[in-house]
Amino acid sequence: MPGASLSHWTMTFFAAACLFLLVGEGLLTAGYGYPGAAIEAPATLAVVHLVTAGWFGLLMSGALLQFVPVLVAKPLKGGGAALPALVAVVIGEIGLVLGFILMDRGGAFAAPLLSFGALFLSLGYLMVAGIIGITLSSAWPLALPARFVALGLIALVATLGLGLTFALVLSGYLPSSWTRFLPPGLPLHAALGLGGWLTVSAVGVSYKLLPMFLLASESASGGGREVWLNAALAVALLLLAVILSVAGIAGSAVVLTLALLSSLVGLGLYGVDLLATYQARRRPKLELNSLASIAAFAALFAGAAWLAVAAAAGRVASDIAPIVYLLGFGWLTGLGLAKLYKIVPFLTWLECYGPVLGRVPTPRVQDLVSEPRARTWFVLFHAGVLLATLALAFDRDLLFRAAAGLQLGASLALIAEFLRTRRLMEIAPDQRLPGGAIRPNFFLPSLQPTRS
Repeated sequence: MPGASLSHWTMTFFAAACLFLLVGEGLLTAGYGYPGAAIEAPATLAVVHLVTAGWFGLLMSGALLQFVPVLVAKPLKGGGAALPALVAVVIGEIGLVLGFILMDRGGAFAAPLLSFGALFLSLGYLMVAGIIGITLSSAWPLALPARFVALGLIALVATLGLGLTFALVLSGYLPSSWTRFLPPGLPLHAALGLGGWLTVSAVGVSYKLLPMFLLASESASGGGREVWLNAALAVALLLLAVILSVAGIAGSAVVLTLALLSSLVGLGLYGVDLLATYQARRRPKLELNSLASIAAFAALFAGAAWLAVAAAAGRVASDIAPIVYLLGFGWLTGLGLAKLYKIVPFLTWLECYGPVLGRVPTPRVQDLVSEPRARTWFVLFHAGVLLATLALAFDRDLLFRAAAGLQLGASLALIAEFLRTRRLMEIAPDQRLPGGAIRPNFFLPSLQPTRS
Protein backbone atom coordinates (compact mmCIF):
# COMPACT_ATOMS: atom_id res chain seq x y z
CA MET A 1 0.00 0.00 0.00
CA PRO A 2 1.23 3.54 -0.63
CA GLY A 3 3.37 4.81 2.20
CA ALA A 4 3.58 1.51 4.07
CA SER A 5 7.12 0.84 5.26
CA LEU A 6 8.31 -2.69 4.58
CA SER A 7 10.80 -4.98 6.28
CA HIS A 8 14.34 -4.72 4.95
CA TRP A 9 15.19 -8.27 6.05
CA THR A 10 12.58 -10.24 4.13
CA MET A 11 15.05 -11.49 1.53
CA THR A 12 17.41 -12.61 4.32
CA PHE A 13 14.59 -14.61 5.91
CA PHE A 14 13.89 -16.20 2.52
CA ALA A 15 17.56 -17.06 1.95
CA ALA A 16 17.91 -18.74 5.35
CA ALA A 17 14.64 -20.61 4.80
CA CYS A 18 15.84 -21.94 1.43
CA LEU A 19 19.10 -23.17 2.97
CA PHE A 20 17.21 -25.14 5.62
CA LEU A 21 14.96 -26.61 2.91
CA LEU A 22 17.93 -27.85 0.90
CA VAL A 23 19.62 -29.36 3.97
CA GLY A 24 16.40 -31.13 4.97
CA GLU A 25 15.82 -32.52 1.48
CA GLY A 26 19.48 -33.53 1.28
CA LEU A 27 19.20 -35.58 4.48
CA LEU A 28 16.03 -37.27 3.19
CA THR A 29 17.85 -38.15 -0.03
CA ALA A 30 20.74 -39.59 1.97
CA GLY A 31 18.34 -41.83 3.90
CA TYR A 32 18.66 -39.99 7.23
CA GLY A 33 15.50 -40.10 9.34
CA TYR A 34 12.16 -41.60 8.35
CA PRO A 35 11.54 -44.05 6.68
CA GLY A 36 15.02 -45.36 7.51
CA ALA A 37 14.35 -44.59 11.18
CA ALA A 38 11.21 -44.61 13.31
CA ILE A 39 8.85 -41.68 12.92
CA GLU A 40 9.53 -40.58 16.51
CA ALA A 41 13.30 -41.18 16.34
CA PRO A 42 15.68 -38.23 17.01
CA ALA A 43 17.00 -38.47 13.43
CA THR A 44 13.49 -38.04 12.06
CA LEU A 45 12.78 -35.16 14.45
CA ALA A 46 15.97 -33.43 13.26
CA VAL A 47 14.83 -33.54 9.63
CA VAL A 48 11.25 -32.59 10.52
CA HIS A 49 12.39 -29.48 12.40
CA LEU A 50 14.75 -28.46 9.60
CA VAL A 51 11.75 -28.36 7.28
CA THR A 52 9.10 -27.04 9.67
CA ALA A 53 10.82 -24.58 12.02
CA GLY A 54 13.60 -23.80 9.51
CA TRP A 55 12.03 -23.69 6.04
CA PHE A 56 8.31 -23.20 6.69
CA GLY A 57 8.68 -20.92 9.70
CA LEU A 58 11.27 -18.55 8.26
CA LEU A 59 9.47 -18.42 4.91
CA MET A 60 6.16 -17.52 6.54
CA SER A 61 7.83 -15.02 8.89
CA GLY A 62 9.58 -13.22 6.04
CA ALA A 63 6.39 -13.15 3.99
CA LEU A 64 4.29 -11.78 6.86
CA LEU A 65 6.85 -9.12 7.75
CA GLN A 66 6.62 -8.01 4.14
CA PHE A 67 2.89 -8.26 3.55
CA VAL A 68 1.14 -7.63 6.87
CA PRO A 69 1.58 -3.86 6.26
CA VAL A 70 -0.15 -4.44 2.92
CA LEU A 71 -2.97 -6.37 4.60
CA VAL A 72 -3.66 -3.63 7.15
CA ALA A 73 -2.48 -0.53 5.22
CA LYS A 74 -0.33 0.47 8.19
CA PRO A 75 3.45 0.75 8.67
CA LEU A 76 5.27 -2.22 10.16
CA LYS A 77 5.70 -1.69 13.91
CA GLY A 78 8.89 -2.82 15.64
CA GLY A 79 10.58 -3.78 12.39
CA GLY A 80 13.98 -3.18 13.98
CA ALA A 81 13.53 -6.45 15.89
CA ALA A 82 13.36 -8.46 12.66
CA LEU A 83 17.12 -9.04 12.41
CA PRO A 84 17.55 -10.11 16.08
CA ALA A 85 14.56 -12.41 15.61
CA LEU A 86 16.13 -13.97 12.52
CA VAL A 87 19.45 -14.48 14.29
CA ALA A 88 17.72 -16.09 17.28
CA VAL A 89 15.70 -18.44 15.05
CA VAL A 90 18.76 -19.53 13.05
CA ILE A 91 20.87 -20.11 16.18
CA GLY A 92 17.99 -21.91 17.87
CA GLU A 93 17.28 -24.06 14.82
CA ILE A 94 20.92 -25.13 14.52
CA GLY A 95 21.07 -25.92 18.24
CA LEU A 96 17.83 -27.88 18.17
CA VAL A 97 18.80 -29.97 15.14
CA LEU A 98 22.29 -30.68 16.52
CA GLY A 99 20.67 -31.70 19.79
CA PHE A 100 18.49 -34.24 18.01
CA ILE A 101 21.46 -35.54 16.00
CA LEU A 102 23.59 -35.96 19.13
CA MET A 103 20.66 -37.59 20.94
CA ASP A 104 20.48 -40.08 18.07
CA ARG A 105 24.17 -40.87 18.61
CA GLY A 106 24.17 -40.71 22.40
CA GLY A 107 26.23 -37.50 22.59
CA ALA A 108 26.86 -35.94 26.00
CA PHE A 109 25.83 -32.43 24.89
CA ALA A 110 22.49 -33.48 23.38
CA ALA A 111 20.34 -32.33 26.31
CA PRO A 112 21.78 -28.81 26.74
CA LEU A 113 21.85 -28.24 22.98
CA LEU A 114 18.23 -29.36 22.65
CA SER A 115 16.98 -27.07 25.40
CA PHE A 116 19.21 -24.17 24.31
CA GLY A 117 17.99 -24.51 20.72
CA ALA A 118 14.33 -24.67 21.73
CA LEU A 119 14.70 -21.57 23.94
CA PHE A 120 16.36 -19.50 21.22
CA LEU A 121 13.95 -20.75 18.56
CA SER A 122 10.98 -19.80 20.73
CA LEU A 123 12.50 -16.40 21.51
CA GLY A 124 13.03 -15.64 17.81
CA TYR A 125 9.55 -16.62 16.73
CA LEU A 126 7.97 -14.80 19.68
CA MET A 127 9.78 -11.67 18.48
CA VAL A 128 8.33 -12.18 15.00
CA ALA A 129 4.89 -12.71 16.54
CA GLY A 130 5.35 -9.52 18.55
CA ILE A 131 6.20 -7.44 15.48
CA ILE A 132 3.24 -8.78 13.55
CA GLY A 133 0.89 -8.65 16.52
CA ILE A 134 1.69 -5.01 17.33
CA THR A 135 1.24 -4.09 13.67
CA LEU A 136 -2.13 -5.85 13.56
CA SER A 137 -3.26 -4.17 16.78
CA SER A 138 -2.63 -0.76 15.23
CA ALA A 139 -5.23 -1.49 12.53
CA TRP A 140 -8.20 -2.61 14.60
CA PRO A 141 -10.83 -3.66 13.52
CA LEU A 142 -9.04 -6.16 11.33
CA ALA A 143 -9.99 -6.99 7.77
CA LEU A 144 -10.59 -10.66 6.96
CA PRO A 145 -7.05 -11.58 5.74
CA ALA A 146 -5.51 -9.98 8.83
CA ARG A 147 -7.89 -11.94 11.09
CA PHE A 148 -6.50 -15.17 9.63
CA VAL A 149 -2.98 -13.98 10.43
CA ALA A 150 -3.98 -13.10 13.99
CA LEU A 151 -5.47 -16.56 14.43
CA GLY A 152 -2.29 -18.07 13.05
CA LEU A 153 -0.23 -16.16 15.64
CA ILE A 154 -2.29 -17.72 18.45
CA ALA A 155 -1.53 -21.16 17.03
CA LEU A 156 2.15 -20.21 16.67
CA VAL A 157 2.47 -19.27 20.35
CA ALA A 158 0.78 -22.54 21.36
CA THR A 159 3.07 -24.49 19.04
CA LEU A 160 6.14 -22.85 20.58
CA GLY A 161 4.90 -23.59 24.10
CA LEU A 162 4.40 -27.25 23.30
CA GLY A 163 7.72 -27.53 21.48
CA LEU A 164 9.66 -25.94 24.33
CA THR A 165 7.94 -28.26 26.80
CA PHE A 166 8.83 -31.33 24.75
CA ALA A 167 12.47 -30.20 24.43
CA LEU A 168 12.77 -29.70 28.21
CA VAL A 169 11.17 -33.09 28.86
CA LEU A 170 13.50 -34.86 26.42
CA SER A 171 16.48 -33.01 27.91
CA GLY A 172 15.56 -34.18 31.40
CA TYR A 173 14.98 -30.68 32.78
CA LEU A 174 11.33 -31.39 33.66
CA PRO A 175 10.07 -34.17 35.97
CA SER A 176 9.86 -37.61 34.37
CA SER A 177 6.10 -37.60 34.96
CA TRP A 178 5.82 -35.13 32.07
CA THR A 179 6.85 -37.84 29.60
CA ARG A 180 3.27 -39.14 29.68
CA PHE A 181 2.28 -35.99 27.79
CA LEU A 182 4.56 -36.74 24.81
CA PRO A 183 2.44 -39.37 22.97
CA PRO A 184 -0.81 -37.35 22.94
CA GLY A 185 0.98 -34.00 22.69
CA LEU A 186 3.07 -34.60 19.57
CA PRO A 187 0.07 -34.78 17.16
CA LEU A 188 -1.32 -31.60 18.73
CA HIS A 189 2.05 -29.88 18.32
CA ALA A 190 2.12 -30.85 14.64
CA ALA A 191 -1.53 -29.92 14.04
CA LEU A 192 -1.15 -26.48 15.64
CA GLY A 193 2.07 -25.80 13.71
CA LEU A 194 1.26 -27.11 10.24
CA GLY A 195 -2.47 -26.51 10.35
CA GLY A 196 -2.98 -23.63 12.75
CA TRP A 197 0.07 -21.45 12.22
CA LEU A 198 1.20 -22.15 8.68
CA THR A 199 -1.93 -23.18 6.78
CA VAL A 200 -4.25 -20.65 8.44
CA SER A 201 -1.75 -17.84 7.79
CA ALA A 202 -1.22 -18.95 4.18
CA VAL A 203 -4.97 -19.06 3.57
CA GLY A 204 -5.39 -15.58 5.05
CA VAL A 205 -2.66 -14.01 2.95
CA SER A 206 -4.06 -15.72 -0.15
CA TYR A 207 -7.36 -13.89 0.31
CA LYS A 208 -5.43 -10.66 -0.34
CA LEU A 209 -2.60 -11.66 -2.67
CA LEU A 210 -4.37 -14.14 -4.94
CA PRO A 211 -6.90 -11.58 -6.24
CA MET A 212 -4.02 -9.12 -6.59
CA PHE A 213 -1.92 -11.50 -8.69
CA LEU A 214 -4.90 -12.71 -10.75
CA LEU A 215 -6.40 -9.22 -11.23
CA ALA A 216 -9.65 -10.43 -9.66
CA SER A 217 -12.01 -8.64 -7.32
CA GLU A 218 -11.63 -9.53 -3.64
CA SER A 219 -15.42 -9.71 -3.44
CA ALA A 220 -15.42 -12.69 -5.83
CA SER A 221 -14.78 -15.02 -2.89
CA GLY A 222 -17.72 -14.57 -0.55
CA GLY A 223 -17.15 -17.39 1.94
CA GLY A 224 -14.07 -16.05 3.69
CA ARG A 225 -15.88 -15.27 6.94
CA GLU A 226 -17.21 -18.84 7.20
CA VAL A 227 -13.74 -20.23 6.40
CA TRP A 228 -12.28 -18.13 9.23
CA LEU A 229 -14.98 -19.22 11.69
CA ASN A 230 -14.27 -22.89 10.97
CA ALA A 231 -10.54 -22.29 11.28
CA ALA A 232 -11.05 -20.48 14.59
CA LEU A 233 -13.20 -23.34 15.88
CA ALA A 234 -10.56 -25.89 14.84
CA VAL A 235 -7.76 -23.96 16.60
CA ALA A 236 -9.92 -23.53 19.73
CA LEU A 237 -10.63 -27.27 19.78
CA LEU A 238 -6.92 -28.07 19.39
CA LEU A 239 -6.14 -25.79 22.33
CA LEU A 240 -8.86 -27.52 24.35
CA ALA A 241 -7.32 -30.90 23.47
CA VAL A 242 -3.96 -29.63 24.76
CA ILE A 243 -5.55 -28.59 28.06
CA LEU A 244 -7.29 -31.96 28.43
CA SER A 245 -4.07 -33.83 27.68
CA VAL A 246 -2.02 -31.81 30.17
CA ALA A 247 -4.67 -32.27 32.85
CA GLY A 248 -4.94 -35.99 32.12
CA ILE A 249 -8.67 -35.72 31.41
CA ALA A 250 -10.20 -38.11 28.90
CA GLY A 251 -11.78 -36.78 25.74
CA SER A 252 -8.88 -35.24 23.82
CA ALA A 253 -9.32 -37.78 20.98
CA VAL A 254 -12.96 -36.75 20.52
CA VAL A 255 -12.02 -33.07 20.57
CA LEU A 256 -9.28 -33.74 18.01
CA THR A 257 -11.82 -35.46 15.76
CA LEU A 258 -14.14 -32.44 16.00
CA ALA A 259 -11.21 -30.17 15.11
CA LEU A 260 -10.55 -32.30 12.02
CA LEU A 261 -14.21 -32.06 10.96
CA SER A 262 -14.21 -28.29 11.39
CA SER A 263 -10.99 -28.04 9.38
CA LEU A 264 -12.45 -30.11 6.54
CA VAL A 265 -15.58 -27.94 6.38
CA GLY A 266 -13.41 -24.82 6.29
CA LEU A 267 -11.20 -26.26 3.55
CA GLY A 268 -14.27 -27.15 1.50
CA LEU A 269 -15.52 -23.58 1.71
CA TYR A 270 -12.02 -22.30 0.91
CA GLY A 271 -11.95 -24.47 -2.21
CA VAL A 272 -15.19 -22.87 -3.39
CA ASP A 273 -13.67 -19.41 -2.84
CA LEU A 274 -10.49 -20.35 -4.72
CA LEU A 275 -12.50 -21.56 -7.70
CA ALA A 276 -14.55 -18.35 -7.70
CA THR A 277 -11.42 -16.21 -7.57
CA TYR A 278 -9.76 -18.01 -10.48
CA GLN A 279 -12.97 -17.78 -12.53
CA ALA A 280 -13.31 -14.04 -11.83
CA ARG A 281 -9.76 -13.18 -12.86
CA ARG A 282 -9.16 -10.50 -15.47
CA ARG A 283 -5.74 -11.87 -16.35
CA PRO A 284 -6.53 -14.24 -19.26
CA LYS A 285 -3.21 -16.10 -19.23
CA LEU A 286 -2.05 -17.39 -15.87
CA GLU A 287 1.52 -16.62 -14.85
CA LEU A 288 3.72 -19.50 -13.75
CA ASN A 289 3.39 -18.69 -10.04
CA SER A 290 -0.39 -19.03 -10.31
CA LEU A 291 -0.15 -22.30 -12.25
CA ALA A 292 2.30 -23.72 -9.71
CA SER A 293 -0.02 -22.61 -6.91
CA ILE A 294 -2.81 -24.72 -8.42
CA ALA A 295 -0.61 -27.82 -7.97
CA ALA A 296 -0.06 -26.82 -4.32
CA PHE A 297 -3.79 -26.33 -3.75
CA ALA A 298 -4.42 -29.74 -5.31
CA ALA A 299 -1.98 -31.28 -2.82
CA LEU A 300 -3.78 -29.52 0.05
CA PHE A 301 -7.21 -30.86 -0.88
CA ALA A 302 -5.89 -34.33 -1.77
CA GLY A 303 -4.06 -34.55 1.56
CA ALA A 304 -7.11 -33.35 3.49
CA ALA A 305 -9.37 -35.85 1.73
CA TRP A 306 -6.87 -38.65 2.37
CA LEU A 307 -6.74 -37.71 6.07
CA ALA A 308 -10.55 -37.75 6.28
CA VAL A 309 -10.75 -41.20 4.67
CA ALA A 310 -7.94 -42.53 6.89
CA ALA A 311 -9.68 -41.22 10.00
CA ALA A 312 -12.98 -42.81 8.98
CA ALA A 313 -11.25 -46.13 8.23
CA GLY A 314 -9.12 -46.09 11.38
CA ARG A 315 -5.89 -45.93 9.35
CA VAL A 316 -4.45 -42.62 10.55
CA ALA A 317 -1.49 -44.27 12.31
CA SER A 318 -0.45 -46.20 9.18
CA ASP A 319 -1.16 -43.41 6.66
CA ILE A 320 -0.02 -40.34 8.57
CA ALA A 321 3.55 -40.27 7.17
CA PRO A 322 2.61 -40.00 3.46
CA ILE A 323 -0.26 -37.63 4.30
CA VAL A 324 2.00 -35.26 6.21
CA TYR A 325 4.63 -35.50 3.47
CA LEU A 326 2.08 -34.58 0.81
CA LEU A 327 0.78 -31.66 2.87
CA GLY A 328 4.23 -30.51 3.94
CA PHE A 329 5.97 -30.64 0.58
CA GLY A 330 3.13 -30.67 -1.95
CA TRP A 331 1.03 -27.99 -0.24
CA LEU A 332 3.21 -25.76 1.97
CA THR A 333 6.52 -26.13 0.13
CA GLY A 334 4.86 -26.10 -3.29
CA LEU A 335 2.94 -22.94 -2.43
CA GLY A 336 6.01 -21.35 -0.85
CA LEU A 337 8.20 -21.92 -3.91
CA ALA A 338 5.41 -20.75 -6.22
CA LYS A 339 4.93 -17.50 -4.29
CA LEU A 340 8.68 -16.92 -4.01
CA TYR A 341 8.76 -17.10 -7.81
CA LYS A 342 6.48 -14.05 -7.79
CA ILE A 343 7.64 -12.25 -4.64
CA VAL A 344 11.38 -12.34 -5.36
CA PRO A 345 11.06 -10.63 -8.78
CA PHE A 346 8.54 -8.15 -7.40
CA LEU A 347 10.76 -7.10 -4.47
CA THR A 348 13.82 -7.08 -6.71
CA TRP A 349 12.04 -4.81 -9.17
CA LEU A 350 11.04 -2.46 -6.32
CA GLU A 351 14.60 -2.31 -5.00
CA CYS A 352 16.25 -1.82 -8.36
CA TYR A 353 13.82 0.05 -10.58
CA GLY A 354 11.34 1.62 -8.17
CA PRO A 355 13.60 4.62 -7.42
CA VAL A 356 14.04 5.48 -11.13
CA LEU A 357 10.51 4.66 -12.30
CA GLY A 358 9.09 7.46 -14.44
CA ARG A 359 12.51 8.95 -15.21
CA VAL A 360 13.88 6.24 -17.51
CA PRO A 361 12.44 3.18 -19.29
CA THR A 362 12.56 0.13 -17.00
CA PRO A 363 11.98 -3.60 -17.51
CA ARG A 364 8.74 -5.20 -16.35
CA VAL A 365 8.58 -7.53 -13.35
CA GLN A 366 7.96 -10.45 -15.73
CA ASP A 367 11.19 -9.64 -17.57
CA LEU A 368 13.21 -10.64 -14.50
CA VAL A 369 12.31 -14.34 -14.84
CA SER A 370 12.36 -17.10 -17.44
CA GLU A 371 9.08 -18.97 -17.15
CA PRO A 372 9.75 -21.73 -19.73
CA ARG A 373 12.86 -22.88 -17.88
CA ALA A 374 11.33 -22.59 -14.41
CA ARG A 375 8.20 -24.46 -15.50
CA THR A 376 10.35 -27.58 -15.93
CA TRP A 377 11.65 -27.27 -12.37
CA PHE A 378 8.15 -26.94 -10.91
CA VAL A 379 6.97 -30.02 -12.83
CA LEU A 380 9.96 -32.04 -11.60
CA PHE A 381 9.45 -30.83 -8.04
CA HIS A 382 5.81 -31.91 -7.88
CA ALA A 383 6.64 -35.17 -9.66
CA GLY A 384 9.23 -35.84 -6.93
CA VAL A 385 6.71 -35.07 -4.19
CA LEU A 386 4.10 -37.37 -5.74
CA LEU A 387 6.59 -40.24 -6.16
CA ALA A 388 7.93 -39.78 -2.62
CA THR A 389 4.39 -39.79 -1.21
CA LEU A 390 3.53 -43.00 -3.05
CA ALA A 391 6.82 -44.58 -1.97
CA LEU A 392 5.99 -43.84 1.66
CA ALA A 393 2.49 -45.24 1.23
CA PHE A 394 3.84 -48.51 -0.22
CA ASP A 395 7.01 -48.76 1.94
CA ARG A 396 9.50 -48.42 -0.91
CA ASP A 397 12.54 -46.87 0.76
CA LEU A 398 14.86 -46.73 -2.27
CA LEU A 399 12.14 -45.19 -4.45
CA PHE A 400 11.51 -42.64 -1.70
CA ARG A 401 15.17 -41.62 -1.63
CA ALA A 402 15.27 -41.34 -5.42
CA ALA A 403 12.12 -39.21 -5.41
CA ALA A 404 13.52 -37.04 -2.60
CA GLY A 405 16.64 -36.57 -4.73
CA LEU A 406 14.52 -35.45 -7.68
CA GLN A 407 12.72 -33.04 -5.37
CA LEU A 408 16.05 -31.74 -4.04
CA GLY A 409 17.38 -31.17 -7.56
CA ALA A 410 14.25 -29.28 -8.59
CA SER A 411 14.34 -27.16 -5.41
CA LEU A 412 17.99 -26.32 -6.04
CA ALA A 413 17.18 -25.32 -9.62
CA LEU A 414 14.32 -23.07 -8.47
CA ILE A 415 16.52 -21.40 -5.87
CA ALA A 416 19.08 -20.83 -8.64
CA GLU A 417 16.29 -19.09 -10.57
CA PHE A 418 15.71 -16.80 -7.58
CA LEU A 419 19.43 -15.98 -7.51
CA ARG A 420 19.43 -15.25 -11.24
CA THR A 421 16.52 -12.89 -10.66
CA ARG A 422 18.39 -11.10 -7.88
CA ARG A 423 21.39 -10.63 -10.20
CA LEU A 424 19.14 -9.39 -13.07
CA MET A 425 20.56 -12.09 -15.33
CA GLU A 426 17.45 -12.29 -17.53
CA ILE A 427 17.83 -8.61 -18.45
CA ALA A 428 20.15 -7.61 -21.29
CA PRO A 429 23.41 -6.18 -19.83
CA ASP A 430 22.89 -2.75 -21.42
CA GLN A 431 19.38 -2.48 -19.89
CA ARG A 432 20.01 -3.80 -16.38
CA LEU A 433 20.78 -0.56 -14.55
CA PRO A 434 19.19 2.36 -16.40
CA GLY A 435 19.49 5.86 -15.00
CA GLY A 436 21.60 4.91 -12.00
CA ALA A 437 19.39 2.07 -10.73
CA ILE A 438 21.04 0.13 -7.89
CA ARG A 439 21.77 -3.58 -8.29
CA PRO A 440 20.12 -5.44 -5.37
CA ASN A 441 22.15 -7.59 -3.01
CA PHE A 442 21.66 -11.33 -3.04
CA PHE A 443 19.97 -11.57 0.35
CA LEU A 444 20.90 -8.44 2.32
CA PRO A 445 18.83 -5.23 2.37
CA SER A 446 19.59 -2.46 -0.08
CA LEU A 447 21.26 0.70 1.17
CA GLN A 448 18.17 2.79 0.48
CA PRO A 449 14.74 2.24 2.05
CA THR A 450 12.19 0.41 -0.05
CA ARG A 451 8.62 1.65 -0.04
CA SER A 452 5.52 0.26 -1.65
